[in-house]
Amino acid sequence: MSSSSALYATSATRHQDNMVEKHAPLVKRIACHLISRLPASVQLEDLIQAGMIGLLEASRNYDETQGASFETYAGIRIRGSMLDEIRKNDWAPRSVHRKARMVAKAVREIEHTEGRDARDTEIAETLEMDLDEYYKILRDNCYHKVLSFEDMGTGENSMLDNMSDNAPGILEGLQREDMQRLVAEAIASLPERERLVMALYYDDSLNLREIGAVMGVSESRISQIHSQAVIRLQARMAVRLEETS
Repeated sequence: MSSSSALYATSATRHQDNMVEKHAPLVKRIACHLISRLPASVQLEDLIQAGMIGLLEASRNYDETQGASFETYAGIRIRGSMLDEIRKNDWAPRSVHRKARMVAKAVREIEHTEGRDARDTEIAETLEMDLDEYYKILRDNCYHKVLSFEDMGTGENSMLDNMSDNAPGILEGLQREDMQRLVAEAIASLPERERLVMALYYDDSLNLREIGAVMGVSESRISQIHSQAVIRLQARMAVRLEETS
């Protein structure tokens, strides 16, 4: 390696180190935001460690000619790295995901037949279970969904997983802006109470306990409403994706 090449490499490394040091607090901010939505079994230190890996990757791969600021680009990579860590150590049994898919299928069938929001009693009846059993599925599912509108992946257990046999092909043909529009339309179509919980949780960053205080119901009931809203979104997004095919 020539002296000029070595000097350039050293300079590039120093620049990357400076970016990592400057944006290290961003990792902790994102980790603290995520941890408030997760079970106690998820450790803040694990999220920070995963986020630092994402930050290091961002410092190596950032291309300023693409238009986004480094902080914006790094934030996406940091958050993605944390979500990957959560999925890798998924604490949810497969039965939780399987039952959630069963509920989504029931919601889809009822709403297609009735042309309106599926009711709790109808969903439970379709699944041949009582309401208590149905609500237990919702509670179990709530804490195992890490959902955001920046994280619309097609991997196992992501929001769009198993929506349709054609989903991967459909998703490949959609622009991100189209996906965001479809999600926004699906959210707007939710029942009023579910829509409010989603807004307080994702837009205002309140946790389930805080939302319960705002709405005057228990945290457990909010977890049920949130979970049902997510599952209803899955069912409706499946329909919307098929309509775009």
